[in-house]
Amino acid sequence: MQRLIMTCVLIIGFVSPCLCLRSMVGTKNTFYNVMDFGAHGNGKSDDSHAFSSAWQHTCGTQGTSTLVIPPKGVFLVTNITLKGPCKARSLDPLILISNLNGLTIDGSGGQIDGFGSTWWKCRSCLRPRVISFVSCNDLTVRKLSISNSPRAHITIDGCNGAIFSNINIHAPRNSPNTDGFDIAFSKNILIEDCTIATGDDCIAINGGSSYINATGIACGPGHGISIGSLGKHNAHETVEEIYVYNCSFTKTTNGARIKTVPGGTGYAKRITFEKIKLIQTRNPIILDQFYHSVHLTVTYRGFQGTSANDKAINLDCGPSGCFNIVLDQIDIVSSDTSKPAHCSCNNAHGTTTSTVPNCSCLLK
Repeated sequence: MQRLIMTCVLIIGFVSPCLCLRSMVGTKNTFYNVMDFGAHGNGKSDDSHAFSSAWQHTCGTQGTSTLVIPPKGVFLVTNITLKGPCKARSLDPLILISNLNGLTIDGSGGQIDGFGSTWWKCRSCLRPRVISFVSCNDLTVRKLSISNSPRAHITIDGCNGAIFSNINIHAPRNSPNTDGFDIAFSKNILIEDCTIATGDDCIAINGGSSYINATGIACGPGHGISIGSLGKHNAHETVEEIYVYNCSFTKTTNGARIKTVPGGTGYAKRITFEKIKLIQTRNPIILDQFYHSVHLTVTYRGFQGTSANDKAINLDCGPSGCFNIVLDQIDIVSSDTSKPAHCSCNNAHGTTTSTVPNCSCLLK
C-alpha cells in the first residue's frame, strides 16, 4: 500500500485551467482545513477520507478557495486522487511551501500532473507554477515526479540550504515557459541526479543567487542550463559561485548559457560548467553579455559531443567587452558533417586550452 506522510505546513491553492480566460469571480478566499473534515494528524490514523472530502469542497467552491494542511501534524494518506476540473480559481502557485526550516519531502512513488496543456494556448494568462519554495532553510526534496506544469515546475525563492535529488520533470518541448527549476535570491542550493525535459530552461539561475550546484542533470528537450536573464528593466543583479558538473544536454536549444540584457548592471562571477556531454545541442556554449558595468568570470571545461548548429561556441559581448573567459578541454563537432563547427566572438577576452573548434577570435 502506497503511503504519503506529510509533516509540514502546506497550503495548496488550486487553479482551474478551464477558467484561465475568464475574469476573477469575486475576491473572497474560502479556506478548507483538513482537520475540519476529520483528519487526525497523528501519523497513525488514515486521513485519506478527510483529505478527499476537504478537496471536494475546495474544488467545488466558486471563486478563490484554499486547501489547508496545518502545522505540527503528521498526516497519513493512502492512494488518494485530487482531481479536477474545479470551479475554484486561485492565484499562482498551485502549491506554496514557505518559511520552514528542516523540511524533508520524500515523494517516492508520487506524481504531480499540472495538466498545463489547457493553459499553454493562453500565453497572456497568469499561468501558475506547480510548486514554490519561499524562504525555506535546510530543505530536502527527493524522488518526486512532476509533469506538464502550466508554467515553471519548481521555483526556489529566498531559500538558504536545499537539496533536490532524483527529481523527474517532464513537459513537451513546445510548452511555453515551463522551466524545470527557477532559482532566485537563494544560496547553497544543490540539484543532483535529476532528469528534466521541458519547453524552456531545465534550470534557470536568476539574480541574487550564489553557491548553486547542479550535478548529474540529464537535460533535454529544453533550453539548457541558464544564468539569467540578468539586468531586466535596468536592474542591478548579481550571480556568483555557480557550479554545473557532469550534465548532459540532448537535443536542447542551448547547453551552457549566460544571458544579460542591455541597461542592466551587476556581475556574474566564478561560474563553472565542467564535464558536459552534448548530443545534437543547438548552441552548446552561448554567452550574451550586455551589462553596462559588469564583472564576469566563467570557465567552460571538459565539453564533449555534437552541436546541431555550426556555431558551436558563441561569445557575444557588448561594447565594454567581457573578460576572464576560460575554454579548456573542449571537443565539440558538428552533427552535420557538411557544416563544420566554428567559434564566434565579439569583444570577448580570455584564454583557450585544447579547444575544438578553434577559438582564435578570443582576445587576450
